[in-house]
Amino acid sequence: MNINLTYERPDEGPESGPLFVGWFRSTDKNAVLYDPPERVSFRQTNRAHAKSAARCPSVIQLESRYFMVKCPFDLQIGFARDDKGRAVLVNRAGTASPIRSNKINEILTLVNENEWRYPDRPTVQLILPYCFIADEIVYVTQLSAFMHYRKDPLPGTIFGGRFPISVWPRPLMWAFEWHEPEKDLVLRRGEPLFYCQFEGMDPSRPVQLVEAERTAELNAYIEAVGGAVNYVNQTFSLFKAAEALRPKKLLSVKNRD
Repeated sequence: MNINLTYERPDEGPESGPLFVGWFRSTDKNAVLYDPPERVSFRQTNRAHAKSAARCPSVIQLESRYFMVKCPFDLQIGFARDDKGRAVLVNRAGTASPIRSNKINEILTLVNENEWRYPDRPTVQLILPYCFIADEIVYVTQLSAFMHYRKDPLPGTIFGGRFPISVWPRPLMWAFEWHEPEKDLVLRRGEPLFYCQFEGMDPSRPVQLVEAERTAELNAYIEAVGGAVNYVNQTFSLFKAAEALRPKKLLSVKNRD
């Protein structure tokens, strides 16, 4: 893939300085629920000793390269089968749930059973609006929040993924493979849901995450590539075609003044 996209820096070369990555929401519906992604950082730690892990350059370097997306909802969901043997999700919180039962299926979906990787491990997807964009080659890797401790571990694993946001700015879902469907899936608002790691051509460059403006050019490009996953199996094969449609500049920093 031959992409020649650069973020304009007036006093520096196109491959110097920080790697700029823009984030935006694919929709403004209920935007107040979705906190901005934030850099993983453990500030309230012991730094008094010179050999403290909190002062270790390699630890700091690792933590600084991950960005956290927080869970926007409080959910307690069970897995069951109805009287016809069909897989269904159950709102275990019932009337105590902060989300109305008839709204849960708008944010959490049970993947068709014939699409599960294993017949005994249901797969669910939490629908999210988080998108990322860059004006040079940048890959995002989505992975579990492995540096944050959960007192009640999830009864399964999340599906990670990796793709180039420079040509494929699509929303990141949270996909979960339920290894122990007899146990409830419990998610809490404000807790880490997943991490994102961003990689450019030079791994030594730091990443600067900024909120991106949804310009007319960006919206048009998203419209051109956004729904392709519903019509083809191997969307990576479309990257070259997407590159041909892409304007040189799509990342504009949102002005909050």
